[in-house]
Amino acid sequence: MQLPAKEAVASIDVDAQYTFTPVCPNELPVIGGDTIGPELNAQAQFAAYRLGSKDAHSPHALWVSSPQAPPFSQVNGINMDIRWPSHAVPGTKGFELLAELPHPADYDFFVWKGVEPDMHPYGACYHDLAERQSTGIIEYLQAKHVTTVLIGGLATDYCVRHTALQLLRAGFKVIINLAATLGVAEDSTAQALQELQQAGAHLIANAAALEQTLDPKLDHTVGASE
Repeated sequence: MQLPAKEAVASIDVDAQYTFTPVCPNELPVIGGDTIGPELNAQAQFAAYRLGSKDAHSPHALWVSSPQAPPFSQVNGINMDIRWPSHAVPGTKGFELLAELPHPADYDFFVWKGVEPDMHPYGACYHDLAERQSTGIIEYLQAKHVTTVLIGGLATDYCVRHTALQLLRAGFKVIINLAATLGVAEDSTAQALQELQQAGAHLIANAAALEQTLDPKLDHTVGASE
């Protein structure tokens, strides 16, 4: 796939944390989730800006599941929808990014989400489920005149899906790197990818499918709806 000049491209690592890998089997393990680091690094080579996000959750969050309230059961709240096992607790292995990735401070822009115990967002662009409170990602990309965003991370059918849809609605061209993202379940992942394609996202097999134009002329209609 042909990309614009590098200055117009950003790459986002969505929640590429051990909490979503078999390294943390009691959290939310995605089979193979701990293998995507090199591919995230490969796609970042095509971008002038590298962004990232992390889940950062209290072990006492109001949506944490229990024997009396199992995972995926409904939970009342404006900014939480269903219950999940405790995961991505700061200070634990699950909170950490995959070993191959930069430290959060070495990204150009980084977001921690779900810090409040009564909030459990999915997409990296907003803190709340109603998408009123921006994390700053969209504004940062617009300020840098980015037109195209490469996305990978965990998991395809949840946080990657929501992040991609948020960016599409903001007017960016979105490319999903299938080698840099994995889903929780086969059926929900397929459904998410179909939804993303219908919304305008482009799917690529891996970063090797990318090519970059050498034309320095950039499209400055950034963030405008098509």
